[in-house]
This record gives sequence, structure tokens and C-alpha cells, in this order.
Amino acid sequence: MPEKYGPGARAALLRLMLENRAIPNTELVSQYKIRLQPKEREVLNSDGLLQTSKEARRLVHEITDKGRDWCRSDLRGGEPPTRSGPLARVHADVLQFVLRFLDERGLLTEAFSVRDLESLIRSVYEELAVEPQDWIRLARIRPRLNGAEKAEVDETLVKMMKTGTVHLAPESNTKVLTAEDHAAALRVGSEDLHLVAMEES
Repeated sequence: MPEKYGPGARAALLRLMLENRAIPNTELVSQYKIRLQPKEREVLNSDGLLQTSKEARRLVHEITDKGRDWCRSDLRGGEPPTRSGPLARVHADVLQFVLRFLDERGLLTEAFSVRDLESLIRSVYEELAVEPQDWIRLARIRPRLNGAEKAEVDETLVKMMKTGTVHLAPESNTKVLTAEDHAAALRVGSEDLHLVAMEES
């Protein structure tokens, strides 16, 4: 059995694994109705299951590999929340049965790592943008795409450009470009594009 945590901590970890991206604390509360109390957050960070950072004056949570391992153990053998009704307990039993089936065939990890790349790119952009249509460096976005291949990301970005709501541009001041900027650039024709801005979808 995995180490036990409270319902809020369990819910936060499972949601972070399911979304497979960093989630601001405000979004965790407003969109998912999960309130991760400071003491719970400190314990999860101390135990290495969660990484919490501060970006633009807000807390952002990201699950670690150890956290994903804990979630899989919790899903396979964790107890339903206290005071659960009979239907919720049956649902938990069915879930554990399906998860064991996937795990025995080596498919459980893959099942929770699949995420539409375009949606992931948009989510990462929204996390980094300070204001609507903010220009963000591709060098800041690529490392957050769960190891997606550069060619796959490039292909997806080109498709997104064709919608007319995603814009890419070169950095006009080439002196500020770093090695990371050059490596992350999207090559279109004879031009390297380093910046991306997105309109609301």
C-alpha cells in the first residue's frame, strides 16, 4: 500500500498526473475545485511527490516521477474516500480492476502520459504568458512538452500557424539570442522563428 495522504493531497496528485502538465494553484481551485492546503503541499514537496514553484506571483504545481509512481500505486490499491457510498466503492473496485489489467500488460504508464500535443502546447503557453497574445520564446516552451520530439512539435506548430490564431516570429534583436533559442527555433523556409503568440482559442 502507498503511504497515505489526505483527500486534498490525493486529489491534487491524481489531477496533476491526469493533466500531465504544471497547474497553477489558482486553476487547481477554480477549475478543479481542489484545495491543497499549505501543510499538505509542504509534505508532498518534502516527500518528493510534488514540485511547487512561484511564477509571476502565483504558485505552480508539477507532479514528479515519484509522484506518478505513488499515484499508480494508490489507484491500484488505495482505499476509497471515507464516507463513500456503495456506488462510489463499486466504482473504485472497477477502476482498480481495469488499472491492474493495464499494469500487467505494461500499458498503465502509457495510458496516463498520452496527451494531445497541440493542447499541451497551448496549456504551456497560457501558463507562461503574462497577458493575452504575449510573445513567448520557444526555448521556454519546448522543455515543458513532456519530451516530445522537436520534429513533431515543429509539425504541430506549423499546423497551429495555419489556423491564423497562432503567430510565430523571429527575434529582431539577434544579440539577445542564446544557444537554447537557436536550438529551439522553428525553421520556416530560410527563416528561424523564435517567438510565439497565441490568440484565445
